[in-house]
Amino acid sequence: MTTLTAPPQTASPPVRPRTSRGAGAWKRRFPLLPALIFTIIVTQLPFVATLVISTLQWNILKPGERHFVGLSNFKFVFTDERLRTAVLNTVVLTASVVLISVVLGLGLAMLLDRRFVGRGLARTMLIAPFLVMPVAAALLWKHAIYNPDYGLLNGTLNALWRLFGAANGPTIDWVSSYPMPAVVISLVWQWTPFMMLILLAGLQAQPADVLEAARMDGASALQTFRHITLPHLRQYIELGVLLGTIYVVQTFDAVYTITQGGPGSQTTNLPYEIYLTMFRKYEYGQAAAAGVVVVLGSIVIATFALRTIASLFREEVSR
Repeated sequence: MTTLTAPPQTASPPVRPRTSRGAGAWKRRFPLLPALIFTIIVTQLPFVATLVISTLQWNILKPGERHFVGLSNFKFVFTDERLRTAVLNTVVLTASVVLISVVLGLGLAMLLDRRFVGRGLARTMLIAPFLVMPVAAALLWKHAIYNPDYGLLNGTLNALWRLFGAANGPTIDWVSSYPMPAVVISLVWQWTPFMMLILLAGLQAQPADVLEAARMDGASALQTFRHITLPHLRQYIELGVLLGTIYVVQTFDAVYTITQGGPGSQTTNLPYEIYLTMFRKYEYGQAAAAGVVVVLGSIVIATFALRTIASLFREEVSR
C-alpha cells in the first residue's frame, strides 16, 4: 500500500506593507521643506507685497492720499513715454551686450580649446573680469579708462599723437559723447568670460571620434566648424544667450555708476527708471508695477533657459 505525500511547499516571500506613492515622495522631500519655506518667505512674500503695492496710488510725499487704483499703474507703465524709452534702451543694451559677448566668447573658447604653453594662466586671466564686482568694474571703466583728463583711452591717443610729432592729441569725453557704447563696452568686458566658459564646456564635450572622422575625410577646419562644431554648440549658445539676457536685463550698477542714465536719458534702462520712479518721484505704486513687469519678463526668459538646460542634461544622459 503506497502512501501519498503532499508536494513540498515553497516558502512564500514576506509580504511588505504597501506604502502610498505620496507618502514615499513626502519622505524623500521632507528634508527640503525648510529650504522651500525659507525660499517662499524670502522671494514670494515680497513679490506678493509688490503686487499689492502696484495696485495702489501711493506717493510718499502725500501719505494721506493712498488709495486703490487697480491696474492703472500697469497702464501707466505701458503708456508713459519715459518708460517706453527705458524699455527701448533696455532692449538695445541687452541685445548688444549679449550678442557681442557671445561672439567674443566663442572666439576665446576656440583659442583656449587648443593646447599651448600657459593655457591655464590664460584661462585664469580671461575669467578674471567676470569675478570683479559690478560697481568696481563700472568705476574702473569710468575713471581709469573713460576719464577725459587721465583715462587710458585719451592717454593712449595723446601718446600716439606725440609719436607723430603733434603737441597734444584729442581730448574726448567718452561718457558724454558715446554714453550707450561706453556702458555696452564695460558690460561686454565683464560678460564675455561668462559666455566663454559656457562655450568652452561645449567645445570640450564634442565627441573626439566625430572630429577625427571629419579630419580623415579631408574636411577643412572651416568646414568642421560649420557643419560639426557649430551645430553641436547650438544649445550651449542658446543657454548663454538666455542666461546672459536674464542677468543683463537687470543691469543697474553700470548705468548708475558710469552715466546715471544720461545724457538725456540715452542710457536709462528699466531698472534705473524704476529706481528714479521710486527714489526721485516717490511713486511707489508705479515703481512696483514696473518691477512686476520686469519680473514677469525675466520669468518668461528663465523658463526658456531651464528648458535648454534640461535638454542639455537629457542629451548628456542619452550618450
